[in-house]
Amino acid sequence: MNDLLEKLETIYQRWLGIGEEISQPDIMADMKRYIKLNKDYKDLQPVVDAYKEYRNVLDNIDHAKEILATEKDDEFREMAKLELDDLENRKEHLEENIRLLLLPSDPQDSKNAQVEIRAGTGGDEASIFAGDLFRMYQHYCDKKGWKIDVLSMTEGTVGGFKEIIFNITGDGIYGLMKYESGVHRVQRVPQTEAQGRVHTSAASVVVLPEANEFDVELKPSDIRKDTYCSSGPGGQSVNTTYSAVRLTHIPTGIVVAIQDEKSQIKNLEKAMRVLRNRIFEMEYQKYLDSVASKRKTMVSTGDRSAKIRTYNYPQNRVTDHRINLTMYNLIGFMDGDIEDTIMALQVAENAERLKEAVT
Repeated sequence: MNDLLEKLETIYQRWLGIGEEISQPDIMADMKRYIKLNKDYKDLQPVVDAYKEYRNVLDNIDHAKEILATEKDDEFREMAKLELDDLENRKEHLEENIRLLLLPSDPQDSKNAQVEIRAGTGGDEASIFAGDLFRMYQHYCDKKGWKIDVLSMTEGTVGGFKEIIFNITGDGIYGLMKYESGVHRVQRVPQTEAQGRVHTSAASVVVLPEANEFDVELKPSDIRKDTYCSSGPGGQSVNTTYSAVRLTHIPTGIVVAIQDEKSQIKNLEKAMRVLRNRIFEMEYQKYLDSVASKRKTMVSTGDRSAKIRTYNYPQNRVTDHRINLTMYNLIGFMDGDIEDTIMALQVAENAERLKEAVT
């Protein structure tokens, strides 16, 4: 038995063991343990499926070799040789896929994501571009069947956003959206520019895995809560009710203020989610820094100057600088057709991870 097959057999036995464990009454009574085992079982399923296919291919290779060794009929031998060539190719592709499946995945990849878009250099045009990026992600999420929940926003003076923070919920979101972290640069004639000159503006995007109560425990004694009247355009609640909430995390000094909802309870709930994520980011930052130093596909959230992508409107061009990928479909891209780029980044990262595993 080869080393790869031994690893797969061990994983298969573990998968069978988890399957039996899940059905035990004492496990079903412990909800936290039951949820974790279910997740482990589901995560191992692709490896188990690949193992079964790999095992079948190896058995068929042995059978084809046996025919070649014992069969006297030339026609049968030729058929067996053709089948063996095909099986050897399948075996090679399967082994490559299995090595990728066996790479340790980031445990955060399966989580929901919290995204922050902030206007950078470029004044009003940067805010408009931040709004364009938000709409791009909205369209992408619609195509994927994901749900967006805006937690906080500050609108630009002529449109778009100076800052917008939102959650995306669905399946395996962070593992795809994490590639969007970094500085996005736009080159175009601004709506605010009468001379028709091309300007360069920028917006930064930070994508983090959504922290839950198991990741960050917030003690009420560590949080100071202040309420105040909301301010901003329109709405009967503006300056009339103390619905806006400001939370200060005393140990870290992190301050979060939310005023988007008319209800103080809803604003408090959103503020707690943002606060939990900000605290989680401080710890997760160390991991991202170590990864970003080794992989060009990933950008540390602390590196706000790392330009990852340029959107050139005059030439209908999008360039991802991390993998030198240039596409001439800017209109479709801004309508949410970003999946191909994310997949290309994922392939590039997997290649880097395989290289890390070998060296």
